[in-house]
Amino acid sequence: MAKPMTAAFLLVAAACALVAAVHAGEWIDLKLLDLEFRALRAHAAAAGEEPIAIVGIDEASVRATPEPMTLWHRPLAEFLHGMALAQPKAVGIDLVLPERSYDAVLPGADKTLLRALLETRRVAPVVLAVTKEPGGGMRPVHQVFLTAVGDGNAAYALWPVDRDGVVRRFTERLGDHGERVPTLAGRLLQLAGAPPGEGLLDFARGSDLGYTPFKDVVDLARRGDASRLQELFRGKIVLLGALLPFVDRHAMPVDIAAWEAGAPDAPAVVLYAQAIRTGLGAGFIREAPPLAVAALTLLCALGWLVSARGAVVAAIFLGTCLAALAASTALLARGVHWPVAGTLLALAIALAARFAWDTSGRLVERLRLRRSFAGYVSPGVLDGILAGKLSQGLGGTRQRIAILFADVRGFTRRSQEMPPEEVIGMLNRYFDRVTAAIHRHGGTVDKFMGDGIMAFFGAPNPLADASRAAVRAAEDIVAGVHELNREMADDGLPPLAIGIGIHAGEAVVGHVGSASRHEYTAIGDAVNVASRLEGATKEAGYTLVVSGEVYEELGEKGGWTDLGELALKGHTPVAGYGRYPVKEAP
Repeated sequence: MAKPMTAAFLLVAAACALVAAVHAGEWIDLKLLDLEFRALRAHAAAAGEEPIAIVGIDEASVRATPEPMTLWHRPLAEFLHGMALAQPKAVGIDLVLPERSYDAVLPGADKTLLRALLETRRVAPVVLAVTKEPGGGMRPVHQVFLTAVGDGNAAYALWPVDRDGVVRRFTERLGDHGERVPTLAGRLLQLAGAPPGEGLLDFARGSDLGYTPFKDVVDLARRGDASRLQELFRGKIVLLGALLPFVDRHAMPVDIAAWEAGAPDAPAVVLYAQAIRTGLGAGFIREAPPLAVAALTLLCALGWLVSARGAVVAAIFLGTCLAALAASTALLARGVHWPVAGTLLALAIALAARFAWDTSGRLVERLRLRRSFAGYVSPGVLDGILAGKLSQGLGGTRQRIAILFADVRGFTRRSQEMPPEEVIGMLNRYFDRVTAAIHRHGGTVDKFMGDGIMAFFGAPNPLADASRAAVRAAEDIVAGVHELNREMADDGLPPLAIGIGIHAGEAVVGHVGSASRHEYTAIGDAVNVASRLEGATKEAGYTLVVSGEVYEELGEKGGWTDLGELALKGHTPVAGYGRYPVKEAP
């Protein structure tokens, strides 16, 4: 057994190593991460003053501006003029400006926007969003606008997307070959004095985001309301972006846009805001060291050592899951993401493999014991032993049962006239039919006594009507002996005559004997009465005699003869009822 078990453990360890190597459970980890963010966000402390402000181009702003967005030079210039009055820390524009001049369509438009960019730049840096061409490289933007914002202030509007299509992390390693490229959020963080870094966005940080409509900022700029603009934006990083239903949106793990609660995605400007809040706060969330995660996952192979019943194994696994999730959430609150799905999957494999090993071993052992002992104890007793339902200690319990005794008439004389081998063969043929009838009706064979047999009904497995079951078994025994007599007649052997006595009452049922050798049996006056009734069948002239207690519990009482009070040796008389007169027995 040691070698197969060692081999099985090595297979489990290899499976755990494979789980660690292929990062199994990654999709589950992403969803657990989202749940942890939501839990932390629900219990987060109230946020202080926000370092960022969103100016949103919503549907009302679009309706208020008659020109197509490609020709929004003048509205954008008015927005920038408002920013110059507001004195923000920096301005990020998440709109891709035209790639060429539109002066031929809207004379003076380029000059108007250029002046506004330069005006704002004297107060705060302006960062323009740019995108990649399908084949790689930056999509062109009209050079005068790039020159106006200065070197390094054109940055990519790019995000890494997880395998489930959700944006959760920030990095600038977004080049075609993994090289760093400047990003809008990264550049704004640099201008705010924070290194961009990389990692998970902290979606537990900050309150739900709001925004100021683009048209409202333009109106304030037109009126020259510097005090209101400074109240809204002074010293903050201002982000301008579209908030339209189908424009530049990304799936996010947590709904943090207050103006569209429950939406499946959010405008990209919301991601920029959360990235900047994360970078200016405690920083991006780090992933746990991969080697440490892999080592813990491999360590879960030790779950193979847990040998227990299913309920215990399930409790251990559930408790470990809860503890792992609690620990992972606590680490996330401290800026570390520890993925637990792969580790828990490895533990599940180890626990399930050991449980399957133990269960198969128990099944094999049970089959072996059943094959070995099926002929020694009744099925009910054997099932109780294998299931651990029968008490292992000596002693028993008082319960009501029906007891059956059966005996072969004239067996002593017959055994003297026949060779021992033939006697044993005849008894075995007889007992085959008797035990089959008893077991068929849920009875328990207690013991064989030469040519006699004792059985009881109602223990260890309870029966709804033990007396009826005992009588039905007796009827089958009588029919079985009749069939056996026909076979014996064909062999030239004299027929068998039997007597059966049945009584019902309370008895103590359990293990009797010594600690080293005992048997499951029934003891009590009810047993003695059943034995005496079997002995009284010869004098009564009936093959089957039952006590009044049994008779009263039978539903159908036809075919019985009232034998009156039967005198039993060593016992007070007992009412008896007979069936199958000896000369009429089938």
